Formats: sequence, C-alpha cells, structure tokens
Amino acid sequence: MFKQHLDGKVCATCGRYFQWRKRWQNNWANVRYCSKRCSSNRNRVAGQHDTTKQTD
Repeated sequence: MFKQHLDGKVCATCGRYFQWRKRWQNNWANVRYCSKRCSSNRNRVAGQHDTTKQTD
C-alpha cells in the first residue's frame, strides 16, 4: 500500500484529519480519534474551547 492511497478520517474531538496506521489495521472501522489525548478528551466537541481556564 502506497502512502498516497491510505484511507483517512477526521478526529471526533479535535477535527484534525488523520490517516490509516498499521497498528489500526484490525480495528480501523472503530477508530474515531487521532491520538490518545483526543480519546481521553472525547467529551469535548471539535471547535469548543476549554472555559475552565482563566487567562490573566
């Protein structure tokens, strides 16, 4: 499989486009997040900002 022919998806948390990886080959249909960080923040919807932080 050539890299330019890899499937891709959009992350459900951050909205980033990501491509197929070999480690996901057996579970590609169920992959929704681009990273472990996004998976752990899955309650956050793409485009929303964390309002708990206060900037000074």
